[in-house]
Amino acid sequence: MLKEACVENFTDIPAALRAGANRIELNDNLTAGGTTVSRGVMAAAISYVHEHDARIVCMIRPRGGNFVYTDTELKIMETDLFAAQELGADGVAFGALTNANWLDEDAMENLIGAAGGMEVVMHMAFDEIPEARQQEAIDWLSDHDVTRILTHGGPLSVPITQTVPHLQQLVKMATGKLEILPGGGVTAANVDELTAAIGVKQAHGTKVVTFK
Repeated sequence: MLKEACVENFTDIPAALRAGANRIELNDNLTAGGTTVSRGVMAAAISYVHEHDARIVCMIRPRGGNFVYTDTELKIMETDLFAAQELGADGVAFGALTNANWLDEDAMENLIGAAGGMEVVMHMAFDEIPEARQQEAIDWLSDHDVTRILTHGGPLSVPITQTVPHLQQLVKMATGKLEILPGGGVTAANVDELTAAIGVKQAHGTKVVTFK
């Protein structure tokens, strides 16, 4: 079981790793759903995680709110991607959408290119895409070398125990294409039961390991 701990800043990383996290998703401002940390935090976090034989994914998101970005915001994200690559991050998480809740294909292609071979994670912006088009989105992301999708399987207002059937469908849709990483309500107490039900061997959350 791979447990990805979603952490804010550097502060909780040592405790999360001691508690059994195998991978870190590094964020700032989790109250807004996670944004990009400073370059200094990114450098310290990547160095520490690698010294402790774990992997790290950096959130690339310039602000909270929606996932429809201006050209300036996309340039900021590109700069942050270059920094993550230069500092040795294992992966990056981002997502860009159109006003119609579809992938902003041009923006995504540019961002994936800027990732330069790092693992690319489509974050929970995926859950904004209508279910009827999610297979199409999975196929597009797979064709563009995206490694996995972080998804709640529905709106975050719905408990993950109720989105398990759709997460099961997403796993089937993604088989042989990319990984499905469930998140949003996964805790140390329910991770084993949820991952067994969904049919995955990894999970994501702020409480996926107990360190507070």
